[in-house]
Amino acid sequence: MIRVMLVDDHALVRMGFRMLLAQAQIEVAAEFDTGEAACAAYARIKPDVVVMDLSMPGMGGLEAVRRILAQDDQARILVLSAHEDSAHPQRVLRSGALGYVTKRSAPDALIAAVTAVAAREPYVDAHTANVLATAHMRGHASPAQTLSEREFSVFIQLARGLNVAQIADNLKLSPSTVGTHLYHVKQKLGAGNQAELTLVALQWGLIEI
Repeated sequence: MIRVMLVDDHALVRMGFRMLLAQAQIEVAAEFDTGEAACAAYARIKPDVVVMDLSMPGMGGLEAVRRILAQDDQARILVLSAHEDSAHPQRVLRSGALGYVTKRSAPDALIAAVTAVAAREPYVDAHTANVLATAHMRGHASPAQTLSEREFSVFIQLARGLNVAQIADNLKLSPSTVGTHLYHVKQKLGAGNQAELTLVALQWGLIEI
C-alpha cells in the first residue's frame, strides 16, 4: 500500500482527498496544515509520496518542497495546487518535485499521479501540460521567470501582503537579505512598490484573490 503525507491548510480539502485516496487503497499516513509541520515530521513519517499544496500560511508549499528535498534528495513529492499558470509548475518541477496536478483535475488524475510518483515516474495533469506547452510555443513567459528561486519566493509572499519581517521569519532569512531580494525583484519586474508587485502577480495568475 502506498503511504502518503498530505499537506494542505484546508481541513475539508484534506478530508476529501483522504476519502478519494482510500478508494484506491492509498493510505494517508499523516496530514499537516503547514509546510513547517510537514518538514519537521517528514523524517519520522517516511512517506512514499508527499502530496503538497502550494498556497499555505508560513513558508508555503514551494519552500517546503525544497526543504524536504534538502533532507532527502530521494523524496517523492507531488504538488497539488489551485495555481494554473505556467510559472508555478515550472518552479515546482525544477525544484525536484516529480509531479504537478491542479485541484480542478478529475479524481482519477490524482490517483494516477500518486501512483506514478510513488513509482518515481514524473506526472503532470493534462491541463497543466497544455498550459506549459502553450506558453512555450507562444513565448508567453511570465515576467517572474526572470527571478531566481529565492527572489520568486520573496515576491510571492510579498504579493500576498506579508511584510519584510514576516517573510524573513517564514523563509529563515535575515531582514536585510529579504530587502536585497526585494530590491532585485522590483528592478526585474519594473515595480515601484508592493501594490504594483501584487498587481503583476494577479495579472499572471501567480496568486489568488
